[in-house]
Amino acid sequence: MTATEDCPLRFESLSKAYGRPVLDDVTLSVPTGSVLGFLGKNGAGKTTLIRCALGLAQPDKGRALMFGEQSTALSADAKARLGYVPQETSLYSWMRAGQLLDYTAAFYPRWNSDLVAKLLTEWEVRAGDRIGKMSVGTRHKLAIILALAHEPELLILDEPAASLDPSARREFLKTVLTIAADERRTIVFSTHITSDLERVANRLVILRDGRIAYDGELDALKDSMKRLHVTAAAPLPAVFTVPGAIRTQIEGNEALVSVRDASDDLLARIRNEHGAAVRVEDLNLEEIFLEVQYVGQA
Repeated sequence: MTATEDCPLRFESLSKAYGRPVLDDVTLSVPTGSVLGFLGKNGAGKTTLIRCALGLAQPDKGRALMFGEQSTALSADAKARLGYVPQETSLYSWMRAGQLLDYTAAFYPRWNSDLVAKLLTEWEVRAGDRIGKMSVGTRHKLAIILALAHEPELLILDEPAASLDPSARREFLKTVLTIAADERRTIVFSTHITSDLERVANRLVILRDGRIAYDGELDALKDSMKRLHVTAAAPLPAVFTVPGAIRTQIEGNEALVSVRDASDDLLARIRNEHGAAVRVEDLNLEEIFLEVQYVGQA
């Protein structure tokens, strides 16, 4: 496998400002076969990073590379290998769904008509309906079908489930998992719905103020971050230091400590030094995200 095939999307020291810095020296590689989720508060730079990846925004510094090509000058071949669904879709309102699908199919050398028919049925999108009269959610389903129909090697989704009802979102995530089973294909998506990320992503990038606060395996992050419930026999000291602590809250003889790498040695140290009972709690992704935002790094 060549370097390009091994990594279809790369960002190299990329910076972008719109009056204020939005992305600041972002370096990131997205390996083939990964399902990478972008997570961050509004304004953290997620959509701008995606726009730079697609060549829709010109970086002020650095560059984005897709299939080894500069994203601002992608060849027709590279574009044919890409699928994209923006946060806000803009489709030809005067067309019917089937007409738009047929029109779009003509631009791609590979088009899976069976997949289109299957998704139209499962997602209850009628080919004869005029797009302008569809609900926002149905239009978004159609946009996703358009992005999936040519079976892209790289699929980029910006808030793909934001307009979908719970049932449609469940069907969409099932489709994403099916795509992810093909190790030759890569998915990048941005979402505020942490439960969706936990279900489908194997890698996570957390953006904070235009910088990468975490880039790595999702399971590794969840395994490493814990919350300690400390209960001592006497009031704890005002300065209660725990190695690896991200955030500490103390009230009398009790403390809540969010910590990286809660080893057995660390737990034994807390118990011995403070005569305390220590209970270890797992954190879900939403809780971890809030902790990362608090300190600015994971």
